[in-house]
Formats: sequence, structure tokens, C-alpha cells
Amino acid sequence: MSSSLRRGTLAAATLALAAVSLTACGAGNDAQTLRIRPDNAATHVGDIKIQNVNIVTDPHGSGEATVTARIFNEGSKDQVLKGVTSKGARAELSPAKGEKKLVVPAGGSLELGGKDEASALLADAEKAGVRNGDARAVTFDLSRTGDIKLKATVVPAKGAYKTVGPSSSPSSQPPKPGTEQSGEPGENGKPGQSTKPGQSTKPGQEGDASSADNAGEQGESASTGQDAQEGGAGH
Repeated sequence: MSSSLRRGTLAAATLALAAVSLTACGAGNDAQTLRIRPDNAATHVGDIKIQNVNIVTDPHGSGEATVTARIFNEGSKDQVLKGVTSKGARAELSPAKGEKKLVVPAGGSLELGGKDEASALLADAEKAGVRNGDARAVTFDLSRTGDIKLKATVVPAKGAYKTVGPSSSPSSQPPKPGTEQSGEPGENGKPGQSTKPGQSTKPGQEGDASSADNAGEQGESASTGQDAQEGGAGH
């Protein structure tokens, strides 16, 4: 074999090897990309993309849980979130503050979970078998797209999820400013009861006033008796 032919064969082999290596790298990268998943569940169906889906339980034992998510609408028409379910348990939907419906606006998004945001509350999550660490099926019902299903991880409302979990029971909430009960003026000056303007609540004032009145009456009586004696002596 001539030297030129050997060089040509070697060059061809080198190109073939390089092509195989590039193909392998591409397949490997794609494969790794396909295996990568975010910590929170996500899916894309038609015009709707749903991200950051979790079921967040109440760590205080109320048995409640919330479904959190960000729903994007890439279409040209608004859609309404009609329902959220998890294995037969239907969430109670509440619109965001100032809204009447859970609308996913065209070109915009809807947030589920968080202060003043829309919410999806599973009131009987514990009875429905929701357990921390599980991956449960969740279905979002959109007015145009229909049902979108995926699996979401169940996590407690701690750390990053603390602000999106179910609210505590009303009995555990501290009283709001201005709601403290104020009673009418009562007997014995019981603590916590308000008094009318002009009345004093300082200890001992009522007793001092009463003593002063009694002393005044006794003084008047003594003076009256003395005048009567002087009058009898004059006669």
C-alpha cells in the first residue's frame, strides 16, 4: 500500500472516529437531560404549562394540605381553573384577593398558594391518605384544555414551603388588633374591665372617698351637738 493511500485511510478512520465520538456525546447529553427532573413536578399540555407543583401539609396536625403550582397560559384566550383533585379528594378552590374566579389569563399565569394568592385546599388530606414524602397524582381541570395530570411530592409546610402551606386553625391565630374584649364597669374593679370617663381605677381611691364622707358626717354631728349644748346653757 502506498504512503498516500495509507494517509487517506488514516484520515478517513480519524473522521469516522470523531463522528462516532460526537454522536455518543450528543446521545449522552440528551440522555442526561432527559433524566434531569426539577424538585417540583411540572408538565406542558397544549397552551398550558404547569410548574412547581407540590402538596403541602400542615405540620401542626390539622389534617389539611394545599396544592401549590404556577399555571402558565401560552394561548390567546383566557382559561379558568375549574378544579383540582388528588386520588378522589377534591380541593376547595378560592380565588386570589380581589378576584372572583381562578382565571389563567392569556399570555399570563395563575399562582396557587401564598399570601393573597389563589388557593386549593384539601381539607381532609389526612383522611385521604396524604403522607409526607409520597408522590401523589394531581389533576388540574382547565376550562379549555381539560384535565392535566401529573404526580406531585407531598412536603410539610416548613422552610421554603412555610408560606404556601394551609393556614392554622382560627383558634390558634393571635387576636387581631382592636378585637380585645372590653367589659362595662363592674364590681370590685375586676381587671380587664373598662371604666367610664372620670372614674378612677387606682386602688384605694374609693375607700378614701368613703372614709372622707364618713368623717365629714361625724364632724357635722359633733358640731350640731355642741351648738345644742351651748344653747341649753344660755337658757
